[in-house]
Amino acid sequence: MHDYIELSLRTLFLYIVILIIFRMMGKREVGELSVLDLVVFIMIGEMAVVSIDRLDQPIMSTLLPMMILLITQITFAYFSLKSLKFRNLVEGSPTVIISKGKINENAMRSQRYNFDDLLAQLRSQNIINIGDVEYAILETSGELSVIEKSKVKKSAKTGPFPLILDGELQEDNLTYINQTPEWLMQELDKKGYTNIKHISFCSYTDGQLFIDEKNSPEH
Repeated sequence: MHDYIELSLRTLFLYIVILIIFRMMGKREVGELSVLDLVVFIMIGEMAVVSIDRLDQPIMSTLLPMMILLITQITFAYFSLKSLKFRNLVEGSPTVIISKGKINENAMRSQRYNFDDLLAQLRSQNIINIGDVEYAILETSGELSVIEKSKVKKSAKTGPFPLILDGELQEDNLTYINQTPEWLMQELDKKGYTNIKHISFCSYTDGQLFIDEKNSPEH
């Protein structure tokens, strides 16, 4: 009887601890979990199962690794916010699978992503004909974002294409819209922006720039 009570209390306690840990890690939908998030979630879940299964093991031997993982995750998240390069290193970056109706097979191979995967994800979005797709972007979560040709304006370029992230120029996206860094700097200068390091986000959609400045540090 004592073992059942201890098992119940340990299960409830670890349930509450895991809820607190996941809340501290931030809110994300399951489909938007990065590889790093997924690894941490699996490891914490496995530790909880082992701890519940082995009542002879002190619960602190489970809590300590959980806390280490939480601290590691929060630290990585902090550096990811501060550095685009670090974020790309840890979480990867989105991959354009289809651009202007053309399939990028090299990009597919680099992601070990095959045509069965592509067609399955298109079908999940009610797209049967791959020829109806103008752009398809494989997100870091593994989700496929799709823009259909029928939704593309004939007289305008599509998007959104992030051109600046956290003050860093996204030259690949500039190439996709057939523009240069010099063109972007001229457009920013017209709007009164002289330093891209002061811009947190700039995107290009249907021929228009959306610009968001970094917040001033709080004192």
